[in-house]
Amino acid sequence: RHVVLSEDIVDSGQTLRYLAEYLWAQDPASLRICTLLDKISARTVAVDIDYVGHQFTDGYVVGYGMDYHQRYRNLPHLAVLEEPDP
Repeated sequence: RHVVLSEDIVDSGQTLRYLAEYLWAQDPASLRICTLLDKISARTVAVDIDYVGHQFTDGYVVGYGMDYHQRYRNLPHLAVLEEPDP
């Protein structure tokens, strides 16, 4: 089977790499990875992402269910907090 692994945001890449290795071990016909948001500055391991909605380097993304300390989750849009409150 052909597999598409879809992720909302890729930061360090640790989880994505683990999942990709696991899925490749299942011998799929192909494996493609897509993400809405790619925070390239936070990457600690190499991962090949086939489809990227948007790349960014700084800040913390909130909105559409993504939150910062239980805040901003209900925003009807995505936003980047450049310097989030502690």
